Amino acid sequence: MTTPIHNCITDVAGIQVGHYTDLQHAKGCTVILCPEGAVGGVDVRGTAPGTRETDLLRPGQLVERVHAVLLTGGSAYGLDAAGGVMRYLEERGIGFRMGEIVVPIVPAAVIFDLSLGSARVRPGPEQGYLACLAATSGPIAEGTVGAGTGATVAKTLGRERAVKGGLGTASIHLGDGLMVGAIAVVNAAGDIVEPETGRIIAGPRREDGKGFYNSIELSLQPGFVRPDRRQAAQPQEAGRTNTTLGLVATNAALSKEQVNKMAERGQDGMALAVRPSHTMGDGDTVFSLATGAWTGLVDRNQLQRISNAAATVMARAIIRGVTQATGLAGMPAVRELGT
Repeated sequence: MTTPIHNCITDVAGIQVGHYTDLQHAKGCTVILCPEGAVGGVDVRGTAPGTRETDLLRPGQLVERVHAVLLTGGSAYGLDAAGGVMRYLEERGIGFRMGEIVVPIVPAAVIFDLSLGSARVRPGPEQGYLACLAATSGPIAEGTVGAGTGATVAKTLGRERAVKGGLGTASIHLGDGLMVGAIAVVNAAGDIVEPETGRIIAGPRREDGKGFYNSIELSLQPGFVRPDRRQAAQPQEAGRTNTTLGLVATNAALSKEQVNKMAERGQDGMALAVRPSHTMGDGDTVFSLATGAWTGLVDRNQLQRISNAAATVMARAIIRGVTQATGLAGMPAVRELGT
């Protein structure tokens, strides 16, 4: 494999990415634009998702192509930002056409980040529009930006031991111009783990500040009760404020069934890098896009390679989201802990 141009999802022809970032209030949103349209898919495995337009991405539905995907903070309020993305696309005549009518197709998903920074300031239509104006097909910022601005991870021992999450991206060149890329917004309850070694990159911080606990090992201890659940009167924040969002994309020409399979494999990559993932308090969602700019043959073997790459780049994007983050609103980042 040769080295991707930017090692980010924009290495996939037809994909642009833009951020809106509000560091003062620890909120933001990120838009993935595909102005020429792309076959879209989705896989939702968390049991507490906040989404929009996901049903139409499943096989058997009328609409085949989408024009943007929005990943955003602000919990369910943040879904309003999709209206600004639609306005941006409509002004440019981009969307599903019915005669003279143009309806942009913009699926979206949210993370819960209201407990970091301000809970009263959330991305809305104006912020979604500004993210579109900032979109580029070149290198994109990672870490505490866009939808990753208010993200946190490793909340098994409560927010007091958590670590800053963020947004990351990665790509793989499979040869002959075939590309697969991913982007992830990492706001997980679980630990962030290096798949190849099992090393915990970010977990609940130990009392002495040296290293991390293992969340799965903690949860398996007899009688373990999370700090937020020891008193029934306290809010169960650590169990309800988590979601990792992702999107995997390829320039291959895939069917709707195939692109949904690619989203499934993106979730496999999430499970490699986030442990545990897909919990009762997560809304883990992975979108997928196939732009069709690469005209090579996609047979069964090639589809397997693309699927394997989707899992790999998703795991890499998740790790970059945490390692590239900077601390915000009192939440320290890995790079600042010196562990």
